Amino acid sequence: MQKNILIIGGTGLIGSTVYRILKERNPNYNLFIGSRKKRNSDQVLCLDVSDFATLSVIAQYSIDLIILCTNDQHNNVLHYAIANQLDYIDITKPTPDLKEAFSIAGKEKNVANKIVFSSGWMAGIVSGLLQDFKGINTVALFVYYSISDKAGESSAHFMAENVSKPFVRYKNNQPVTIKHFLDSEDYTFSFDVGKRRVYNFDVPDLFILNAIENVPNVSVKMTYSSRLVTRLLGLFQSLRLFNLLSLKNRRLIFSANGKGDKTIFEIIAKTSSETIKTTLKSDNGQSELTAFATVLHIEKILNNPFPDGVYFSHQLYQPDEMKNALLTNKTIKINTFKN
Repeated sequence: MQKNILIIGGTGLIGSTVYRILKERNPNYNLFIGSRKKRNSDQVLCLDVSDFATLSVIAQYSIDLIILCTNDQHNNVLHYAIANQLDYIDITKPTPDLKEAFSIAGKEKNVANKIVFSSGWMAGIVSGLLQDFKGINTVALFVYYSISDKAGESSAHFMAENVSKPFVRYKNNQPVTIKHFLDSEDYTFSFDVGKRRVYNFDVPDLFILNAIENVPNVSVKMTYSSRLVTRLLGLFQSLRLFNLLSLKNRRLIFSANGKGDKTIFEIIAKTSSETIKTTLKSDNGQSELTAFATVLHIEKILNNPFPDGVYFSHQLYQPDEMKNALLTNKTIKINTFKN
């Protein structure tokens, strides 16, 4: 049976990459793109997520699944998917927006579609690699980001808008208020990156691991490939210089114009008796990794009889299933160490 899939934001960096990979792996799927710009194509639906009325065009195309790859601050697409019983995967939301969307979905008494929130780091890969949370009391995520990598406009805009705003990590199930690029420490990465200075960084996994998977201690820190850039961002934050810059200038600082580079992250998970370290490297960078993981989620939803309800993407998988699926991509390397 042919599946009709709508990728809203399908002309952006992540959306277009999702489209390409999905088409390559599933040529039988019928793919549509949702865009604000009119195009001379039967596969492009002209709509604007900020204008709920424009979403009515979706009803004309017998869509089975909506993939949201653009910022939908008012959750119009989520409301539309629930009202029209259309399956939905969202990979775009920063932590505050994810909390709001999850609250909206949770208030629905009779969800008649599958709602999948996949806004964790790289489309929810972190929780998917951990998977078995029994006995885990601490998770620390360390991210290496290359300034030569590709990044979507929404990432730059999020950092520009939120770099000076406090967010929380969790210690003994209590929120601890922190800010980006402060509280530095040294961390030694695998894959020949070596020792780097890492700083506070806000990703939705902080909320997901604590509130959804009941991990009492959760933190995330990151570093840039450029040691100078990393230290300058820490200095800007400590001196409160970000507060003095206009939004436009902050966007310029966080914009990435690279042509692609490797992306790396590492997860340290602790129980009372052991420490488990999981390392991942994608040679094709974060946009390709995010899109590939999203395609795995799409295939999972369409090829398996999940009950209607609200999910986080890692909840679609059995232990080791996401790891094995990711490793089918030869550009991805994953290692696990226990002690």
